[in-house]
Amino acid sequence: RLPSLLLLRQLQNHVWEDVTRHNCSLPPLAVKHPERLGLLHKLDTSRDAWVQHYCILKDGCLSFYSGIRATHAQGGIYLQGYTVREQPCGSKKSSIELKPPSDEFKTFYFCAENAAENKRWILALRASVKKWLPLRQALQDFMSQPPEETRM
Repeated sequence: RLPSLLLLRQLQNHVWEDVTRHNCSLPPLAVKHPERLGLLHKLDTSRDAWVQHYCILKDGCLSFYSGIRATHAQGGIYLQGYTVREQPCGSKKSSIELKPPSDEFKTFYFCAENAAENKRWILALRASVKKWLPLRQALQDFMSQPPEETRM
């Protein structure tokens, strides 16, 4: 049981992150099969300004680029455990709030060009977050199983 537990923890901690790290090193148009892509404005709280980014949602990660011709992502948010909701923010009547599972992490705000586009992004973000839940539950179930008896 010990080797499989180690392998499972390694898979849990690294596979998604490794793939996402690889995707973030690519230009945005080279990312295969994104769940959603397009322009979003991200609230820069240090400047209290909305900054436009070209964003790609794939496998539970939202990556943001300076533009469509960028060579790599400027940053990304692993969405595991995040809640996604529509929320007014500052001058925006409709924005996308990405709230982390714990207050030690930052809450992010994004806004598309209009409310209908915000709703499309919200649906895609929620679906992407849900992809993590079955994997996470399967891992928790596996980890809570009693050790199997050794057969002779």
